Order: sequence, then structure tokens, then C-alpha cells
Amino acid sequence: MGKLILDSNDFSRMLKRISHEILEKNSGPQKLVLIGMHTRGVPIAKRIAKYIEEFEGLNIPIAQLDVSFYRDDIDKKIKTDINPTIIETNINDCNVILVDDVLYTGRSIRAAMGALMDYGRPSRIQLSVLIDRGHRELPISPDYIGKNIPTSHDEKIRVLISEIDGSDGVEIE
Repeated sequence: MGKLILDSNDFSRMLKRISHEILEKNSGPQKLVLIGMHTRGVPIAKRIAKYIEEFEGLNIPIAQLDVSFYRDDIDKKIKTDINPTIIETNINDCNVILVDDVLYTGRSIRAAMGALMDYGRPSRIQLSVLIDRGHRELPISPDYIGKNIPTSHDEKIRVLISEIDGSDGVEIE
């Protein structure tokens, strides 16, 4: 167990701010699709969509994406906890917001962009992350960040989500 560095109040404030920033940058909710990356990006995307609905009175389509088979290190790791990719909305000509919990090397995001192209051609792909910990290996930069938390390579960031972990917060180990 790590040291709690952000609590549930911080968590909620970050998601509300990100929701407002998404609306501002996209001139409202029209043509938005939120795609949560498994595992913790999915409930984060659902919460952002809930906030946008509260602010604008409009439901935003939500989808979920598992990038396991699109990763460039699939031959090095055998993944056993594959989750379903469910994209039931047409993403063509939409502004897709990829949602993930932690951005580190950028490899998962590269895989996600490759996977999205199998489902259509969005007008734009933007990235929202709760935590950006640095150490990028690919030229990937988030459009929306809850918090920058510089870390060493040895440290780990663990995002806690009440839907999965029973409480919200961010720990560093």
C-alpha cells in the first residue's frame, strides 16, 4: 500500500475541471464521444460524461477500449485479463476523447489510437488523463490533465476508483 497523495475531494475536483475543459476546447458537447481505456479509464470516462450531462443537459456517448492486442510489447507479456472493447456509436467525424488513469511512456495511448482506426475515422482524437507522471518514450501529450506528478522510474502511481477499489484517490508507491 502506498502513500495517499490525492483524496476523493481532489479526485472529484480534477474530474469536474477536466469536464469543463473538454467542453471549452470542443465548443460544447456536440459530436463528443468519450472512450475509456480499460480498466480505470472506463469509470473515469463515465464520470466525466455524467458531469458534462449535469453541466449541459446532454448525454455523451461512452465506449470502452482494451488495447491489449494492439500493444507493441504483446510478445513480451501474456495478458490474461482481457476486457471487452465496446464501441456501439459511430465515431466517424466525431471528437473522440480517449480517457485513461495514468500516462507514463505513451505506449498504451499509441496502441489505443491504432485500435480506434479499426472502428472509424474521428475528426479529432484528444487525450484526457487523471495523472501524468512523465517519462514518455513516444511523442504523446495529453490535452487534459488532472495532475502532473513527476516520478522516478522506480515509483508507481496507483489510481483508486470507488467502482473498482471501494474509494477514490491516488497513491504513490
